[in-house]
Amino acid sequence: MHRLPALFLLCFILIFGPDTYAQVTDLPRGFAPKEKSFIRRYLHSRTKNTGGISTPPEFPVRTMAEWEEIEYLVISWVQYLPTLREVVRYGREECKVIILCQDTTGIRAYLEAGDVSTEGVILLKSRVNSVWIRDYGASSVYAQGVDSLWLMDWIYNRPRPDDDHIPSFLSRYLNKPLFSTTRPPFDLVNIGGNFMTDGMGTGFSSRLVLEENSVEGKFNLSSKTEAEVNEVMRRFMGINRYIKMDVLPYDGIHHIDMHMKLLNEETLLVGQYPPGVADGPKIEENLRDLISGHSSGFGFPYELVRIPMPPHQGEYPDSWWASYRTYTNAVFINKTVLVPVYGESLDTTALRIYRQILPGYRIVGINCDQIIRSGGALHCITRGIGVRDPLLIQHRQLRDRYATREPYQVNAVIRHRSGIRSAQVFFTSDTLSGFQPVEMRETIPEENIWTAFIPAYPPGTTLYYYIQAESVSGKQVSRPLPAPAGWWKFLIRQRPDPVLDPSVR
Repeated sequence: MHRLPALFLLCFILIFGPDTYAQVTDLPRGFAPKEKSFIRRYLHSRTKNTGGISTPPEFPVRTMAEWEEIEYLVISWVQYLPTLREVVRYGREECKVIILCQDTTGIRAYLEAGDVSTEGVILLKSRVNSVWIRDYGASSVYAQGVDSLWLMDWIYNRPRPDDDHIPSFLSRYLNKPLFSTTRPPFDLVNIGGNFMTDGMGTGFSSRLVLEENSVEGKFNLSSKTEAEVNEVMRRFMGINRYIKMDVLPYDGIHHIDMHMKLLNEETLLVGQYPPGVADGPKIEENLRDLISGHSSGFGFPYELVRIPMPPHQGEYPDSWWASYRTYTNAVFINKTVLVPVYGESLDTTALRIYRQILPGYRIVGINCDQIIRSGGALHCITRGIGVRDPLLIQHRQLRDRYATREPYQVNAVIRHRSGIRSAQVFFTSDTLSGFQPVEMRETIPEENIWTAFIPAYPPGTTLYYYIQAESVSGKQVSRPLPAPAGWWKFLIRQRPDPVLDPSVR
């Protein structure tokens, strides 16, 4: 968030001591001991901040999903340097990597000593307090859904002024406007690790977002009802449906990225404990409420993929000393997904699950045994910034079906600010023999819906397919992004009897 006025910073240092404001290297993702005593006073000062645009945009907006294209990956070079170096190693192969740092020469030497090229790496001198840029960094939002990119800044729920100024710093560097929910009546406390979106106007958080913005909350800012919180998110970020789940008893920071992750518009990856262990019962209760009360943006039930929550030396977080280990705290970087691993036997299982559900993506495990002890992993220490020229493809995947003589209809929302010149569905029954295209036609122009038909195939056939589109301006994008190495698939089944089985859609 934005750099505080110099007078306030001087007062802050005089009141709380120079050690509090100094750049430190060991701040946890949660509160450091000294921070709790002055968090209210600090956050109240934030509501007087005039940086950024503090009134809602007067046009429709859409917050991008994490699996969409990004142009930059941003990290803060503070601590856990071996982990950050591995993030740079793989991130720079997918996009430009911005490193916020003080010692550019030392970092360049450290990367090169680890055989990491600095090509495509941008070293920006900037003070930061902590490594947890997911929580204090800016979200990427598009005007009119796919038009100009701008950045979105909430009030950060930690008293860390150097972290706070990063969104405005990046806004200036990238020459992108910054909107901020820092002034009444639109002041809102929120953090990136406790928010995810499907890119279709649905947002997810734990109920921490309500606790921290209510009159009973620990911050006691201008209190807001749930409806008022929802309205701020709608007007600034285009979140028309904001789903909130109960906080978990053993996750001390209550950020949903510690136990779940959206993999696409309709698939939730959810951490799973052994029965009755730690946060397992509450996660299952939250899931039951989610599935029974909400459908995906396409109007159908969410698909659930379970992934184990790994123990720490055989123990789980309900043991007082065990770290809160998780495999869901992963990060999309275009065609690569970085996954935290811990040297546990379950690491292999977790990576296999990611590869099965995200075929074609490069799935890379990075050891997070040290960083997880401070309450976070790879998602927590990274922030993507969307491309300036997005070509959006949103599609509900085809499900297994019984054999008929009818072709298989493929619908997708396809949008670009210059318009769409052409779109195709590429399909095959054998990925080794290549894909063949079928043209898509714009069938519902007012909703940007494009349609194609895959020919009928006999029972027992598995069909693989992906979508590719080109804008009028010449930009091309495939979905899934790694296509043709990545694809969706569905099975043509033999009908067992004349009655349609409702379990197969």
